Amino acid sequence: FDPTIRYKQVIRLIAKMPTLAADAHRFSVGMPFVYPDNSLSFAANFLSMMWKTAEPRFDANPALARAVDILFILHADHEQNCSTTAMRVVGSSHVDPYSACAAACAALYGPRHGGANEAVIRMLSQIGSIDNVPDFIRSVKEGHGRLQGFGHRVYKNYDPRAKIVRKVAYDVFEVTGKNPLLDIALKLEDAALADDYFTSRKLYPNVDFYSGLIYQAMGFPLEMFPVLFAIPRTSGWLAHWGEMLDQDTKIARPRQLYTGSPRRDYKPISER
Repeated sequence: FDPTIRYKQVIRLIAKMPTLAADAHRFSVGMPFVYPDNSLSFAANFLSMMWKTAEPRFDANPALARAVDILFILHADHEQNCSTTAMRVVGSSHVDPYSACAAACAALYGPRHGGANEAVIRMLSQIGSIDNVPDFIRSVKEGHGRLQGFGHRVYKNYDPRAKIVRKVAYDVFEVTGKNPLLDIALKLEDAALADDYFTSRKLYPNVDFYSGLIYQAMGFPLEMFPVLFAIPRTSGWLAHWGEMLDQDTKIARPRQLYTGSPRRDYKPISER
């Protein structure tokens, strides 16, 4: 409850998350760790820790660093989502922020939450060609498969973040070259938005539809996509954690309405 110590913990967690992420990746591919460079921005420093090899200093392409910065801002916080709820529930017991953040990471690890943009890439890869888009749309309407990256629990029209990310995608592709899945994504978006089946159900592209294409074009492996979500969302999680303490929020303890069997007297195991 010391605000000075709490502030240090928050700053350290936000700062260490990209270091942990980059180190985990480099360890997984057998590369040595790269120490943070305090002369770089948050996004550029992360790219340096990810991709630096033998050069004395890694200067990320400004367009790529800006793209990462924009994606991180758009993912920093987004209301009472699954992982933020986990953060608040665990944090309400007054654990330290590291434990509460670990709980949020566990929630984010679920494919329905942090794995959404990864699912988009897998779907586009499965479609394989723009020629296959009509058949895929038809199969989704018939109940076979799912349109990944469309629809949102909160937004019932076009996700405003998706419009920003769509523009960022083109800025990135000017540097990296166009992601071969982009044409399929554009064709799929056009087909879905022109079909009353999807628009009547409020199924519009969300932020995950294009973010995965950007990350893939920049060289991030698919299994790292949830990690790229966790890095910026840490700041949002910690904002909620601090808010709860400031407001002296009660411990999370939802009630349940029991609808099970009526009273049953105890029976020894041998009589059951």
